[in-house]
Amino acid sequence: QVQLVESGGGLVQAGGSLRLSCAASGRPFSSYCMGWFRQGPEKEREFVAAITWSGGKVYYADSVKGRFTISRDNAKNTVYLQMNSLKPEDTAVYYCAARTSIVTMDYREYDYWGQGTQVTVSS
Repeated sequence: QVQLVESGGGLVQAGGSLRLSCAASGRPFSSYCMGWFRQGPEKEREFVAAITWSGGKVYYADSVKGRFTISRDNAKNTVYLQMNSLKPEDTAVYYCAARTSIVTMDYREYDYWGQGTQVTVSS
């Protein structure tokens, strides 16, 4: 089992940047594929980005491609989401998630979740 704690959310103006972190504890972090998801008000949780256990492959939603970057540091048991050129429509609670199998964009396939961190982008 793994515990996940997100940090780094906040209020930022459109065009600004934020870096989210997700610290993991418990089972060896390097055995998990990691994903970032978000959920806006009255919206379904949606895929943002994912990374394989080694960090060798990354995946992005079309809406964030070219603006967001996912990375991980297995020595620090942490996965990051660098968010640049933020837009008001990026406003949501952002969650990191872990699963032991192959990467998927379906949030229902992830086994462990953090508590979420709020990102608010003002226009």
